Amino acid sequence: MIYRVTARFKSETAVELSRRLNDGSIAAQQPDGEEIVASLNRAVFTGPGDEVRWTERCFCDTPLAHERATVLDHYFDDIATELIDDYEEYAGESLWVHLQNQ
Repeated sequence: MIYRVTARFKSETAVELSRRLNDGSIAAQQPDGEEIVASLNRAVFTGPGDEVRWTERCFCDTPLAHERATVLDHYFDDIATELIDDYEEYAGESLWVHLQNQ
């Protein structure tokens, strides 16, 4: 299933998240590390403050349960998911580019 995810980025975690994305430690996580990295590469700042939106594929009974427990809850607050039919693109500043500038 594919979900639209909206969350508030914890800006104080930017350096750590950038390091973990670049050193491959998140990508190496099984079974969902590569999808987490791909989804955060799709993530953009879409609203006021630190609101971020992306799409992510997940097969957990509870949407993003494993992803949240292992990665997302450490870097984001107020995570909300909505089931959608396919990946979407959103206008805004790329989270990935933002992290590279930290």
